[in-house]
Amino acid sequence: MLFLKHRRPFTELNPYQQFGLRRFNLKLIARLTGMMLVYMAMSMALPLAVSLYTRDGAQFALVFSAIIILMLGLFLQNFVGRGAEYELKENESYWVTIIVWLAIPACGTLPYLFTGGLASFTDAVFESFSGFTTTGSSVVSKPEELPAGLLVYRAFTQWIGGLGLMLFVVAILRKLTNGAGQLYEAEFSGTQQRKLHPRLARSVTRMWAIYSIITLVMIVALLLCGTPLVDALCLAFSTVSTGGFVTHTGGLSILGAKGLAVATLFMFLSGINVAILYRFFTLQWRRLGRDEELRTYLAIFFISILVCTVSFHTVGNDWTTAIHYSVFNIASTMSTCGFYIPKPANWSFLVSVITFILIIVGASAGSTGGGIKLRRIIILLKYVGNYFTRMLHPNAVFRVKVNGEPVENDYINKIFAFVFLYIAFIVGGAFVLTLCGSSIPDAICMAAANISNLGPSPLINNLGGNLDYTHLPHLAKWILTILMLAGRLELFALIAIFSPAYWRRG
Repeated sequence: MLFLKHRRPFTELNPYQQFGLRRFNLKLIARLTGMMLVYMAMSMALPLAVSLYTRDGAQFALVFSAIIILMLGLFLQNFVGRGAEYELKENESYWVTIIVWLAIPACGTLPYLFTGGLASFTDAVFESFSGFTTTGSSVVSKPEELPAGLLVYRAFTQWIGGLGLMLFVVAILRKLTNGAGQLYEAEFSGTQQRKLHPRLARSVTRMWAIYSIITLVMIVALLLCGTPLVDALCLAFSTVSTGGFVTHTGGLSILGAKGLAVATLFMFLSGINVAILYRFFTLQWRRLGRDEELRTYLAIFFISILVCTVSFHTVGNDWTTAIHYSVFNIASTMSTCGFYIPKPANWSFLVSVITFILIIVGASAGSTGGGIKLRRIIILLKYVGNYFTRMLHPNAVFRVKVNGEPVENDYINKIFAFVFLYIAFIVGGAFVLTLCGSSIPDAICMAAANISNLGPSPLINNLGGNLDYTHLPHLAKWILTILMLAGRLELFALIAIFSPAYWRRG
């Protein structure tokens, strides 16, 4: 009775509390989303400039799209988000991440629709999400027929999404007193990304600086190799972000030998952790040799090239062709760029198997690439090795260490959960794709390629048919779009908001 006496009436409870829900800082979520939309509208200045320069006729559609996005962004930022408290709780970080990653690509469909580049809303959503998630799967059968401004916009969406939209928020919003770390962790979900500076905002700013410098260097290098300006811009944006959008049907076959060498080099660099690249550019070379993830990346890269070269040669290709294609194939696959060139006359099934495995493994943690990530693979292998060692020495105590630092058991459990969910998403996505009419090999290839954010690659076609996204039914395209987003957010952020415990008070 005493308990009932002091208990507040149901009607006096907060509406969130009545249903056992947490109170969310909706104003801040709206403000952050609006800010991102404003910057997105501003970023369309480059595609617009290219459109005006080339007179491709897409300038009015780009301006109209930018105005709509700008107005929506200003409304969310200054009206809905007015008076927002710049404090973000841990659980809210996942909500912000999902909202931003849905809102930005959704608004990104406007240029495709207004220019007439894609007539279907489903195709526009597919292309936009493929761009921002740096997947690169495309429903554009002949990209060379698109307006130059739209091609640059299409590639620039990959560059924007390369390091991650949340890192852009952290870099520009210094007012975020509490919550920047959660956004940082949500973007690098489960990878324990290393910071470049004790202050998070400065660390993220340095990441963007490295990212921008590498992009500019590649643009200049491609121009010096004789690549046209529009192609150089698009390929640089798509390569450094490990996106994979191409400007011509033949992929990178439009590049000469020098241009192809430049693209291969930057694909290789883009698959490396940004923190490692920072150490390289700041001349901290001694620390590079002690980094286990970098050593593993290099070992897998060169061993795969060696095996693929020998395999290509044994099926009848000359050594020059075998080496040339193997280097390009491995760089494109490990970085999850997914670029392609005409394949050799004789194809080895072993190359397809190696390529498929590398797609699942992916690039380094903290890079713009997708996949499970090398750091997770290293930790899992060490854990399994310790397990078998304990079978021989039951009383021995072993800790999994990476670069001499112990890895917490909770993090190892999180990796096991991630790998299980990753495989489950591939199997589930492939199952639905088979119901849409795809063959089992094609369905597995498409599901694995898109959740690994390596969409356009025809390198694994010999395991099935042709990864043709243009003629897929609408349901299949929506399933692949979900896989792209799940792979880019690394599953946890996407799953968290569908968990009942997430919506209830702790």
